[in-house]
Parts: sequence; structure tokens; C-alpha cells
Amino acid sequence: METPTPLIRCGWCSADPLYQAYHDTEWGVPLRDDRALFELLNLEGAQAGLSWITVLRKREGYREAFEGFDPARIVCYTEADQARLLQNPGIVRNRLKVAATISNARAFLALQEAEGSFADWLWRFVDGQPILNTWDTLAQVPARTPESDALSKALQQRGFKFVGSTICYAFMQAAGMVNDHTTDCFRHGAVAALSSRPL
Repeated sequence: METPTPLIRCGWCSADPLYQAYHDTEWGVPLRDDRALFELLNLEGAQAGLSWITVLRKREGYREAFEGFDPARIVCYTEADQARLLQNPGIVRNRLKVAATISNARAFLALQEAEGSFADWLWRFVDGQPILNTWDTLAQVPARTPESDALSKALQQRGFKFVGSTICYAFMQAAGMVNDHTTDCFRHGAVAALSSRPL
């Protein structure tokens, strides 16, 4: 019996099964749901200074702590709620990051009211379709781009926190606004095929 050929994944993906499942099923898949994008943006902000696997391991804790990342609920959080969250080991207990999630809920609702759709507004920064990159190695993948610079600036102008350009580019990669799977990764072609589907 032949041994199956191991899958080749992007160089950043470790052997951790949780990380591999995330890479294989979520990372780079175009995301156009307002609530899911709000969650992802806040989780990427929570990652600042940490590794993504740290946040990924706490994702379910975040979903429970922030009531499914429902911005209409989060916007009502009080100082007592913030104090409670800072005692929760299921999330990154950073005062600024917790406060940012709450203020981001306000900014999100205001943007949604003004624009009608958070997803449609975000996707305008890539003209509505994913940018399909063809990097051969991880070293070629940028940490930021003109598109992430523009998104970062626009989000900050709308009142969002923890949305620097590097965070925004990681968000864009994760949300499938760009396909940054390297060309040797088994997901590159599959994600590219998803990206080419009509809206």
C-alpha cells in the first residue's frame, strides 16, 4: 500500500492540527458576511504582538465572551462588562484590545448605517474581486500593500482601532480579499477558483 503524498501548505502553517484546519478550509476563502468580517477584523487586532495560533486557540472563547461578535450587543457594554472581560482567560486580556472591540462595534454600526453593507464597503478596496497573487515563496509575500494602507486609513477615519496597515493586510489575506497562498500550496488553485466565481 502506497504512502499518501503529504500535502504541501504555505510555509507559515505549522503542524498544529488546528492551524492546518484553519489554513485548509478558511484562510483566503472570500468572506462577504458582515458579522463574520467584523469578528475577523477584531481577532486580527487582538493578534497584534502575538502569534495567530494564540488567537485561533482562543477564538471560541472570544465568540462566547463577545456574544457571537454581535455588534448591537457589544455596543451596549459598560465599564463593568469591560472589567468582567479582563478577568476572562478565554480571551487576550489586554485593556486596550478589549476597549477597541467595543469601540469598533460603534464604528461598525455607524459605517453599516451609512454604507448599507460593511462587506460591500470593504471589498471596494480590491474593486470587488480578490487580488490573485502568485508568490513562489513565503519571503515574497508583503506585510502591507497600497490597498491595505488605504483600508487602514479609511477604517481609522471611521473610528476603528487596532487597524494598522499590517493588521489590515493580514485581515485581507484571511478574508480572501487577496489570495496569498504560495503557488506550491495545495490551496492556491482551489482558492483561486473560488475567487473567480461571479458575485
